[in-house]
Amino acid sequence: MNTIVPYAVWAAIIIMGLGLVGMLLFGIRSILHGKINLLTAAIILIPIVLLAVLGVVFGDWAVAGIWTIVLMFALAVIGLLLSGIRGLFA
Repeated sequence: MNTIVPYAVWAAIIIMGLGLVGMLLFGIRSILHGKINLLTAAIILIPIVLLAVLGVVFGDWAVAGIWTIVLMFALAVIGLLLSGIRGLFA
């Protein structure tokens, strides 16, 4: 049983990597065909850029991943609050 676990982990990593490459390629294709706005694509890249910056700053990618999640939750809450406040006055 111990011999199959590393293979399963690598298979999961490879499948996730292929999924990410597919999303990247189809995202580029959608941008080129005008199906997606560049601002939308830039907003989608915020977590990736944040993870890269925090990974370089902390030097520990696990800690950078945790802080990225915490900061993205905080940004989501702030966005929801601002959206609700704007809805009250508009």
